[in-house]
Amino acid sequence: MFRRQLLAGIAVLFLPAVGWSAPPRVAVDIAPLHSIVSQVMDGVAEPDLLIQPEASPHSYSLRPSEAEALSRADVVFWISSDLTPWLESALKTLAESADKVELLALDTTITRHFREGATFEAHEHGQDESGGDHHDSGHHSGDHGSDEGHHHGEHDPHAWLDPINAAVWAGEIARVLAAEDPANARLYRDNARDLGASLAELTASLDRRAQDLEGIRFIVFHDAYQYFERRFGLAAAGAISLSDATDPGPARIREIQTLVSNLGVTCAFTEPQYNPGLIDTVFEGSNVTTIGVMDPLGADIEIGKGHYAAVLTALMGSLEHCQH
Repeated sequence: MFRRQLLAGIAVLFLPAVGWSAPPRVAVDIAPLHSIVSQVMDGVAEPDLLIQPEASPHSYSLRPSEAEALSRADVVFWISSDLTPWLESALKTLAESADKVELLALDTTITRHFREGATFEAHEHGQDESGGDHHDSGHHSGDHGSDEGHHHGEHDPHAWLDPINAAVWAGEIARVLAAEDPANARLYRDNARDLGASLAELTASLDRRAQDLEGIRFIVFHDAYQYFERRFGLAAAGAISLSDATDPGPARIREIQTLVSNLGVTCAFTEPQYNPGLIDTVFEGSNVTTIGVMDPLGADIEIGKGHYAAVLTALMGSLEHCQH
């Protein structure tokens, strides 16, 4: 009798708990956003990363393991089709039933219109500091440059490089996950709140460092950094490639070369996702003596919770190196 009771008790221990369910399976497009989601999900589960940071997100072919992760996802967090135009069709075919959250489309996301021209004259001439567009949260106004002649969407998608957006997104990520997984709702919200606090500290620290870089003039590989520039009061003199990283034409290259000569620019940046040989071609025989690396994706930074803060810190460090 006792033996039967003992065996029955042991069996009960291995029965699934009433009401228990596994946390949602989450997929994320790029490594900086994956870092933000990882911090919100800390203590619950690990999200899957779809695009490796050493590759360009503008054009990418999913590995079999990444396609599988997308197909089994309950929730997908991604930036926008403006960043990954190829991913939109993959979401429809591989993640049809998943909850898909496009963060650039949130009303609370600070957005910037694409800058035009190799030296951004059209952008600067058209910007309106007195008001923002419908996506602007009030922290900064939108830029109203013309988008004519290009096939990109309305907004520059590199919005993760403004830490204010990262804090806003953390709250939205927590809200979505809490709805999917009520058992861990409080943990998601607490993690998002803690992340917001740490991002505020990071922003203040980077802002202090940026004050020592006032007046710095530099050329970036592709126009991916205006969110970072505007948040910290910095300004690139121009970009070799467009925001979608398409190859520059001869006219754009000549415009950059003229700018470098006229302004005495001595610092330019490559990116690990693209061919660095283009930099050498553009600046051969010029006054550019410092060729550094700026990486909006963190190709050499460990993927995970600490990735996002490390990406922003590395960007500021690259600009500081430009002064030496």
